[in-house]
Order: sequence, then C-alpha cells, then structure tokens
Amino acid sequence: SRFQYRSIRNSELYVNKRTDIIFGIHPVLEAIKSGKDIQKVLLNREARAEEMREIRALAAQHGIAFQFVPLEKLNRLTGKNHQGVVAISSPVTFQTVEHLLPQIFEKGVVPLVILLDRITDVMNFGAIIRSAECAGAHTVIVPDKNTAQINSDAVKSSSGALFNIPLCRSVNLASTIAYLKQSGLQIIACTEKSERPIYEIDFSLPTAIVVGSEEDGITKGLLEMCDAAVRIPMQGKTASL
Repeated sequence: SRFQYRSIRNSELYVNKRTDIIFGIHPVLEAIKSGKDIQKVLLNREARAEEMREIRALAAQHGIAFQFVPLEKLNRLTGKNHQGVVAISSPVTFQTVEHLLPQIFEKGVVPLVILLDRITDVMNFGAIIRSAECAGAHTVIVPDKNTAQINSDAVKSSSGALFNIPLCRSVNLASTIAYLKQSGLQIIACTEKSERPIYEIDFSLPTAIVVGSEEDGITKGLLEMCDAAVRIPMQGKTASL
C-alpha cells in the first residue's frame, strides 16, 4: 500500500542517514582495532556473555565506554542485521590530555582547560564547546561515560567549533584533575552555589575550569578537589548559566 511504501522509504532514509553507526560483531571489532574513534559501544543485554566478551575486553583496552541496552534500542538505531552490537563513531578525533598539555606549555602559552562533568544534553554540550573555543580554551575534557553524544546535532549547536578545538577523553575525571594540579594548573569549579564571581580569578595562571551536570552540578568528590568555586554573575531571572 501507499502507507507501507512510505514507511519503508522513511526507514531506509533514517538508516542511511546514520553514518555514525557501525553494526555487527566483526565490523565493530575491526573498527576498534583500526583505531577509529568510537564514542560508545551498545550491546544487546540479552546476548550470551561469550558472544560479547571479546568486544567488551577490546573496548575496555581502548578506553571506550560500553553499555548493555534492550534489543529494541539497537533495532531503532539500524534496521540491518546488527548481531546485537552497535558502535557509535565520533566525528572528531579524541586526544589525551597527558599528550596535549605538554605541547601547550611548549608553545609558551598559558593553558586554559575546560572539564565537563556529566554534561549529557547535546545542545548544552555544543553551546559549551562553542563558548570554550571563542574564549580561547586549548582543550575540552569529557568523561568516557555519562556525557553527551558527539554527533551532527552537537556539531551544529557548536556552530562547527567542535572541529576547531581539541577534545580529550578521560577514563577518570578525578585522576585527570590530579594530573592537571600536578602540572601546575589551578582547578576552578564553576557553580551557581558559590558567591564568589568568576572575575576574581587570575586567568593569567594556568587554569582548568570544571563545569557540572545540568541536574546536580559538579560531583562532590570533584568539587572538593577544586582550588576555588566561582559563579557567573546573573542580572536576569534565569536560574543559572
């Protein structure tokens, strides 16, 4: 029928549009082994453990987050034979802060680093990336889990800034903050709960700014590691920025 024809066509268009999707056990394994930037691997939670053991081990080895999800979610991502495995690739190449930070110092510039603690909304993520790039930040560090998906929507909301600022992925933000402190950076928490304005911070010093979750702000453990907590003064009625 006409309705069935349109439904099939729409499904095909949706599947073909998702160029960031890699599916199937062997294609996903090869993508990881080849060094392709993978944001996350989704596994059918009903699959047998032995079928997924190699993918889980390889993902862990490469610092790639993996998650068990219902079969229906995998089916929604692709109408093809995914064999219970779907990987979401990244439009950008991730770096490590341990490799990038020494390069920044070697250039003779003062590092400005942004750390995102559980920013999960894609539009918020893109807006932060855009602001960070405009402010001259040298990198944005994101956790490997509990973070917004870096896709075409994120690129659009960042106005393309995602392609102009290096992104680093962290397996453990606390360890990353400890590394930054050892490297001489002051760690500044940006939180609406602080009364101190951000303008009191001396940004002529190497600095890392931590931005927290949309729901509950910066994780308590990370907040305790920060050297100072500041807020962006607001004149309007909006609760936070």
